[in-house]
Amino acid sequence: MRVCLASTSPARSMLLGQFGIRPLTVAPAVDEEAVIAAVEAAEERTLAPDEHVLLLARRKAADVAARLADDDPAFDGIVIGGDSMFELDGRVLGKPYTAENAIARWHEMRGRTGVLHSGHAVVRVRPGAAAREVHAVAEASVTFADDVTDAEIEAYVASGEPLHVAGAFTVDSLGGAFITRVDGDPSTVVGMSLSTLRRLVRELGVEWTALWHSTDPSLVPAPAQDAAGEEPGL
Repeated sequence: MRVCLASTSPARSMLLGQFGIRPLTVAPAVDEEAVIAAVEAAEERTLAPDEHVLLLARRKAADVAARLADDDPAFDGIVIGGDSMFELDGRVLGKPYTAENAIARWHEMRGRTGVLHSGHAVVRVRPGAAAREVHAVAEASVTFADDVTDAEIEAYVASGEPLHVAGAFTVDSLGGAFITRVDGDPSTVVGMSLSTLRRLVRELGVEWTALWHSTDPSLVPAPAQDAAGEEPGL
């Protein structure tokens, strides 16, 4: 059973790797801002955070699944798409991108609790069959230490880690020491809820344990050959 992650996020790829899954990774060709803007304009409303992350997760998974079906007709496996947003006091805090924004975010989050919304979409792709898709949103509340100093915030931001992650924090790396509590599946805060993925995979008729210790064939290097074109030792 092959696994494709519709993302090039190192955190998501590493998370799956920690649980025995080395997926093929493909960057989805999805303009996130344009997708959200188009749907909100059509429906004349602002999408709630859970709707936002689910819409993008589904679009990412669908895009990569369709490309795989065209480019690799023999692909037999699942495609996983995901998206995350952090909400504080009803406001969505995306990736800060700049140090100034990240510092301001941490001053605001210090000693408080927010909610990380993570959208998941899983598509079953197999030769000669129509693709099947299931999806769900997972949420986890995150509480930040109230004694994080300004110097710690500045040092954390200077590391560069929080600049390109939702909410300007991580729980599985340098930022983890500044988080005092996570309510919900902890992996949700990393970018994907593994318990949610397990449930979705099983809805598609695939046992989660069948994915353990799997490495996509595309990631396995070809055997070395000598000058005569034979593998060494043969």
